[in-house]
Amino acid sequence: MIKRLAMWPLLAALLMPALAFAQAGNAAPVAGVDYEEIADGKPFEPLDGKVEVVEIFAYGCHFCAQFQPMVDKWKRGLPAAVRFTYVPATYNLSDPFARAFYAAQGTKGLFSRTHEAVFQAVNTDITLPRNASVDEIAAFYSQYGVAAPAFAAAMRTPATDAKLERARDFALAVDLQGTPSLIVNGRYRVLGKSFEDMLRIADQLIARERSARH
Repeated sequence: MIKRLAMWPLLAALLMPALAFAQAGNAAPVAGVDYEEIADGKPFEPLDGKVEVVEIFAYGCHFCAQFQPMVDKWKRGLPAAVRFTYVPATYNLSDPFARAFYAAQGTKGLFSRTHEAVFQAVNTDITLPRNASVDEIAAFYSQYGVAAPAFAAAMRTPATDAKLERARDFALAVDLQGTPSLIVNGRYRVLGKSFEDMLRIADQLIARERSARH
């Protein structure tokens, strides 16, 4: 019995770090540490009863390329009450990669087949230069079943212009600090010490916003 009791201090010492980690993971997010509150922040799209999570990204950002597989897996597990939206980071309305993003979204099934492929081509394979032209990008997308001239034309439409303007205005409104960035309901810009930490904080902010609706 004495020997068994003597084990408790050792077990406690072993369990304390794990317990502390779990408590940290469940702790309420802290303003200025886990997130920054955006003054007069508004969502990218009307919420319509949803919680919105926006990832602002850039195809030429190697951090975004590293984050993409993680965020893709994470967003597939989000509840139906949460809407996840990609928004390209752009201040330059001639940005061809942002234009390609919206042109791909406007072509049925094309975006889902090409999103990670573009990251791969720009950041790993280096088959698309970061300063690629509209025609070079259209030629890349043509590998996925779309005619290059038609895709290049879609990149230049007034509808695409308008979408780029909205993306630029949102980046300015949330005071974009870098990519990738997660924005919850237009109100919170997620911080975090790692990609995993960013997703943990996003989960906490989603839970906060959902509970505030009930």
